[in-house]
Amino acid sequence: MGRTRCGVREGQRLGEHVTLGVLTRFVPADVVDAVLRDTGRVAWRARQLLPRVMVYYVMALTLYAHASYDAVLRELVEGLRWLHWDGTALGLACKSAITQARVRLGEAPMRELFRRLARPLAEPGTPGAWYRGRRLVSFDGTTLDVPDLPDLERAFGRPSAPRGHTGFPQLRLLALLETGTHAIFAAVPAGYASSEVHLAREVLAQLGPGMLCLADRGFLGYALWRDAVATGADLLWRVRGGDVLPCLQRLDDGSGLSRLYPSPQHRRRDRDGLTVRVVEYRLPGVPGGDQLYRLVTTILDPAAAPARELAALYHERWEDETVLKEVKVTLPGGPLMLRSRRPDLVRQELYGLLLTHFALRQLMYEASRRADCDPDTLSFVHTVEIVRRNLPFYVAFSP
Repeated sequence: MGRTRCGVREGQRLGEHVTLGVLTRFVPADVVDAVLRDTGRVAWRARQLLPRVMVYYVMALTLYAHASYDAVLRELVEGLRWLHWDGTALGLACKSAITQARVRLGEAPMRELFRRLARPLAEPGTPGAWYRGRRLVSFDGTTLDVPDLPDLERAFGRPSAPRGHTGFPQLRLLALLETGTHAIFAAVPAGYASSEVHLAREVLAQLGPGMLCLADRGFLGYALWRDAVATGADLLWRVRGGDVLPCLQRLDDGSGLSRLYPSPQHRRRDRDGLTVRVVEYRLPGVPGGDQLYRLVTTILDPAAAPARELAALYHERWEDETVLKEVKVTLPGGPLMLRSRRPDLVRQELYGLLLTHFALRQLMYEASRRADCDPDTLSFVHTVEIVRRNLPFYVAFSP
């Protein structure tokens, strides 16, 4: 897939986009206000920190992950004139007042904002985002540390270790993203003990015809595959080493047809099987590439998707690792521990993190379109630095 690298001129265009106020541009105030009304968060006293202010504040926590609560608020105050900020709340803006305002805001508005705004971004022709007319998407899971507090351990759990437990409680996150733009457009947080396969079922509703969904071997199972097929999306998932998929018919490109069954008993009786196409390959010359890779796909016609192309395409799924690193390391400016000390505020902070990441990725996609280049070739690190530098000054522009 041809990819063009953006130059200095395109980097300047990126900076021009940022000066419009990235948070308020991609998370518009009218949408924020509608969500606040729909979630019953508008009846606050005048001298309290306003709910609309707190929405952007929670997003800004991501950009200034290592600053104190009141320092993050100070970064925003200069740019809040269009929100009718008269400074009266500054006297209340100690850490406890900010926490009380976040509690009043709650998790629901941030979750609903992400649900309404996050979506696939790539238009047809976007480099790296499509395969033969199908939009490339994928899902994967990760974990995030939270403070070592009893309430958070009860809410989310923590990993076990050979001797006792690890240092911090963790929540689990399942993210569905567009591989070409790195835009996360659906996500499900849960406790550490939750199964990623179970969480994946909750994002299947975001799949649909015209998509090609990639997934790692941990997700392949009869029930999840069946439910994903029912969405109308095409699938390309890796197979675990022990999965039994005998070749029933060899195809011209070297791939073969097989059937996926609910259990060995169903296989022996040939009952309720789902026909799949199996692609096998190795990666000679690549460290660890001598192992046998096996993929299964719903695209049964080799002419519609040759085996060699699918083998190359699957490795776009590794973009997931890059995206999750953006969320966990690059955006916060170092290894992330969510700072909130209540379970509801942890989830609120998480959705603020996802909203901010989506806003930055939308910014980068628009800049790449103007520069006529692959979004992958723009630097996420550079984008975060520009936004962090300009946010206090340019958030003042009304959307």
